[in-house]
Amino acid sequence: MTAKIISGTDLREAILTEIRGETESLKNKYGKVPGLVTILVGSNPASQSYVSLKIQTAKSLGYKEIQDTCSETISEKDLLDCIESYNNDENIHGILIQLPLPKHIDEKKVLYAVNPDKDVDGFHPVNAGRLMIGGSEVKYPPCTPAGIQELLVRSKIQIDGSEIVVVGRSNIVGKPIAVMLMQKGAGANGTVTVVHTGTKNLDAHCRRADILIAAAGVPGLIQPQWIKPGSCVIDVGVNRVGEKISAKTGKAIAILRGDVDFEKASDIAGSITPVPGGVGPMTIAMLMKNTLRACKYSLGVSS
Repeated sequence: MTAKIISGTDLREAILTEIRGETESLKNKYGKVPGLVTILVGSNPASQSYVSLKIQTAKSLGYKEIQDTCSETISEKDLLDCIESYNNDENIHGILIQLPLPKHIDEKKVLYAVNPDKDVDGFHPVNAGRLMIGGSEVKYPPCTPAGIQELLVRSKIQIDGSEIVVVGRSNIVGKPIAVMLMQKGAGANGTVTVVHTGTKNLDAHCRRADILIAAAGVPGLIQPQWIKPGSCVIDVGVNRVGEKISAKTGKAIAILRGDVDFEKASDIAGSITPVPGGVGPMTIAMLMKNTLRACKYSLGVSS
């Protein structure tokens, strides 16, 4: 293995330490801390686990944190009323709707009901538009793309002028990270190509990449021979391919595999993110950063 490992776990801890310090400063100066509400509908085990991690992280930073767990049978109107109550709560700066929602609820209508200035996930069309414009218009970049950009910047990967290939065109990762990395400014200014599973000669596009971002959600899609020697490989894929028994707990745990063959790619790439422990840990850190930013906006403090 020759590639430098880009650890999202290590970088997350550095970011959370910075956020914790800023939160303490806001509390001392303004008597305010960032407020985050997580709205969970139903009892999906995966959602519960993810929400629990968000709550623990927020509390560890000194945030005001509310977990609002709603019944699986809650009506769409009642859920929208719940969101509106937090839109009007001056102590809540970030509103997070945990997906997926039950089938009887219009997911789009619910996400769009969140005040864009409290949309710390960055999914509202207003925030998507702000992201497209770029620069000072951007308030809340989507958390996973923001985590990718942060990984690149903090790892001192050359972005300016680099050939960047994004494999995947989702609204959550592929499209926004492409927009973010092609903007004019610090931590961007790359030449970005977006490809996907329908692209002809996918391998040829990948081999041009100085930075290859694999976000297709297809385990092992990126073959080692598709990787440019010395390039940076960011593997966003978190694909469950089976289970194993944990030697520590004796319980079944998921076997996760990325979109890239990590072992073989590590002999070719200059730097690479592992799965797990790469992009994943950065997502919640960026959620916390967006919530801090929302609190600052509400106080009129420069972000």
